[in-house]
Amino acid sequence: MNNALNQLQPYPFEKLRALLGGVTPAADKRAIALSIGEPKHTSPAFVAKALADNLDQMAVYPTTLGLPALRQSIASWCERRFGVPAGWLDAARHVLPVNGTREALFSFTQAMVNRSDDGLIVSPNPFYQIYEGAALLAGAKPHYLACLDSNGFNPDFDAVPADVWQRCQILFLCSPGNPTGALVPLETLKKLIALADQYDFVIAADECYSELYFDEQSPPPGLLSACAELGRSDFKRCVVFHSLSKRSNLPGLRSGFVAGDAEILKAFLLYRTYHGCAMPVQTQLASIAAWNDEAHVRDNRDLYREKFDAVLDILAPVLDVGKPDGGFYLWAKVPGNDDAAFCRDLFEQQHVTVVPGSYLSREVDGVNPGAGRVRMALVAPLAECVEAAKRIRTFVEG
Repeated sequence: MNNALNQLQPYPFEKLRALLGGVTPAADKRAIALSIGEPKHTSPAFVAKALADNLDQMAVYPTTLGLPALRQSIASWCERRFGVPAGWLDAARHVLPVNGTREALFSFTQAMVNRSDDGLIVSPNPFYQIYEGAALLAGAKPHYLACLDSNGFNPDFDAVPADVWQRCQILFLCSPGNPTGALVPLETLKKLIALADQYDFVIAADECYSELYFDEQSPPPGLLSACAELGRSDFKRCVVFHSLSKRSNLPGLRSGFVAGDAEILKAFLLYRTYHGCAMPVQTQLASIAAWNDEAHVRDNRDLYREKFDAVLDILAPVLDVGKPDGGFYLWAKVPGNDDAAFCRDLFEQQHVTVVPGSYLSREVDGVNPGAGRVRMALVAPLAECVEAAKRIRTFVEG
């Protein structure tokens, strides 16, 4: 048995089930869950058709590298979306299809960590718990950078000691962040690339929420945008992770990609060849249809804008909460600063489920940056989100 399994902490939703397990919610109110970040908008019909039209491909073994047409559709999307000059992304060398970002983030860490070093995996705090689990199971130590309101919910990278950067093997970024919704600014990305060069670590940018934003005229930049501005055509030490789950409301398709440094992806491909995680051909063909279309993605953003506006109109007068830079979460400060008690009592009185912020963070030097906050996922239909917001306001007003 891998003894590192003993280091893994319970997943946030396990903690949430334990918190609510002995609570009986109000019988006169139906359950509304704002806890799990699972997109609930309708999946695109044309993607479902592409999947159904190619079910005969179930008789074909897929290759780990994936279809050339899929890799090219991804490379072309990256050029359009992040301003990467045509020809920089070689679809055969700089792009690798994966079965969603969760699987890829974990396996990437296993492939990249040098177990003989006293290595660190540096991540934001709060964070997506896969970063921590992947680090521990790869034989590295997680190092957490607090994301506080005072710094726009981004880590203060300038305050990171040199010895941390020297031991860093992978720096995880999440932009827009889960759960804060904060964007890492373009100039910060450029500074981090310079640090990666100086200290020889890999930047792994989890950008699975990148297509959920509010201003159609200003799509948020990503790590590839920074590479383009720097003239970094080899994407050295830079790798991005993207998914169709949030962008296209296809969480069950399990389809995404990793793109960036060709030498890193060559090693990752070798790992994945043994890992046995090739994407089914019919899924690849459906994914091509999704990456080639933007109309459904714009429609998706319209639905989220409508929900954020409606919910914030209800909650902003009674809670310390604002519109994030992107994503589909609200990161609200709760009265009294006891996030677990807030979630438990809200569930009991109003049958609404949200996640304590402290469950999404780790305490470092006596401070848990998620304490006193809750995460609300606005994934349900508009009417359900509005009803939940009204119940939360009733609860807060007491």
